[in-house]
Amino acid sequence: MTSAISLVELYRRTVRGLEAALDGWFLGLLARLVFLAVLVPYYLNSALTKFSGPFSIADGAYYQIALPAVDAAGGDVSAVSFFPWGLMVFLGSYGEIILPLLIVAGLFTRIAALGMIGFVVVQTLTDILVHNVDATTIGALFDRFPDSVILDQRLLWIFPLAYLAVKGAGILSLDKLLCTLWTRRMIAQQKSGRLAPTA
Repeated sequence: MTSAISLVELYRRTVRGLEAALDGWFLGLLARLVFLAVLVPYYLNSALTKFSGPFSIADGAYYQIALPAVDAAGGDVSAVSFFPWGLMVFLGSYGEIILPLLIVAGLFTRIAALGMIGFVVVQTLTDILVHNVDATTIGALFDRFPDSVILDQRLLWIFPLAYLAVKGAGILSLDKLLCTLWTRRMIAQQKSGRLAPTA
């Protein structure tokens, strides 16, 4: 009985030590590395198809994002109204580049992760409602097949983003650097009396 108690205590000490050693940096960094390895190449490659120059959105972006509006305009992209369709194409095209880069850098991570979650949800709805993908591609949750392109994969895509949206990027990020610099600045201003409360 004593050896069993010793083993349990050893396990508890080991788990606590490991948790303390990894706390505040490991999961945020891992979530960003998973995002970098799995999704950043996909999104950057997709974004490149939406531009005909550094600041020029290609007609193809309208076909990818706003197909119903292009169809309603008789295939003439220039006839598509800016609001809401052109704005959606603009935000979607630039968001597909900017948001992944912010997440990898750990800059404004929570906001960027929320933006990417929204992006994945809109992308999924566009695939289902606009591009009419088939039921096999959509798949189903809680079934025995874990490899559907839409529901299974995109739920797994959202998980590291959800972690980052809730917990942030962690210590090894530009967010932490900016927070440290901001805190030092506020402390310096308090010490100099510039932030002293007024009567």
